[in-house]
Amino acid sequence: MTIVSEEQTTTSVALENLLKEVGGLQADGYRLVQIGCTDVGGAYEINYSFDKGYQFRNLRLTVGPETEVPSISGLYWGAFVYENELHDLFGISVTGINIDFKGTFIKTATKYPFSVTRREGDRCRNA
Repeated sequence: MTIVSEEQTTTSVALENLLKEVGGLQADGYRLVQIGCTDVGGAYEINYSFDKGYQFRNLRLTVGPETEVPSISGLYWGAFVYENELHDLFGISVTGINIDFKGTFIKTATKYPFSVTRREGDRCRNA
């Protein structure tokens, strides 16, 4: 069996260029694979992954906890699922989501359980 490693590109994108960059990928025929988020030292790193012909392209956006992020659901309709997760799990404000569940998409015992601004004691209760 032969295992082939594929190169993936990750490009940092400024908030004001997000929709333009995503629009370019859509126009080039890329499909949205996922949107993921993680805490990077008090900020959020949001990764948008796209695929075309089994080649991945990733856009990386880093934002502070109070930053509003524009929805890409106008370009990729199904992005509303990921964007509601960003809001419900991390507390990230995503504006213009085509289907906005207004904080009721994922029900958790703790509001915004992965928020970078919550107290350390809250983390321990959910572990």
